[in-house]
Amino acid sequence: MEEPLPPASEPIPAPGPESASAPGLNPFSLLRDIVISVVLAVFLIVFIYQPVKVEGTSMMPGLNDQERIFINKYEYKFGVGAISRSDLVVFHFPLDRSQSYIKRVIGIPGDWVEIDDGRVFVNNQKIEEPYVPDEYRDHISLPKQRVQEGQYFVLGDHRTSSNDSRMWGFVGRSDIYGKAVFVYWPLDKIGRVR
Repeated sequence: MEEPLPPASEPIPAPGPESASAPGLNPFSLLRDIVISVVLAVFLIVFIYQPVKVEGTSMMPGLNDQERIFINKYEYKFGVGAISRSDLVVFHFPLDRSQSYIKRVIGIPGDWVEIDDGRVFVNNQKIEEPYVPDEYRDHISLPKQRVQEGQYFVLGDHRTSSNDSRMWGFVGRSDIYGKAVFVYWPLDKIGRVR
């Protein structure tokens, strides 16, 4: 004769719906994540990075017409970084503030800038410009002039097709609002701006 089994100390739960802690699609969490992502993207675009389109050939060969780049607006706007020689800056065109230009900083406040037959001198020293190929150089001369406080002397890399400080003078610090940092289109040009 078999002995009966002792009763179980805990009841065995009956199969039922999955518990609330099981992974699944929660509409509230998804909406929250989307809202956070959009807010972060807007913050980055409005306050730090802004996409812009290059228009024209004045910065060739480094930047070509219709390329898309990101500019860093935070670095100059809040005084975190100083504007330095060779920076590619985006600014309101002094003769028509509704237009924006991108150029390379050559002279900073206190510098003496001179151009002799296309060769650029800063503080009586000829500067090396590997970003300007020989076929893009010109033969313009400009007498020595001092860059005043709050002003910058800027040039395009494609000297024969650039409208820059040689024609219309200095750019005020208050007009400079961004530094070109990254090419994102076309895909074969993705990378840091040089």
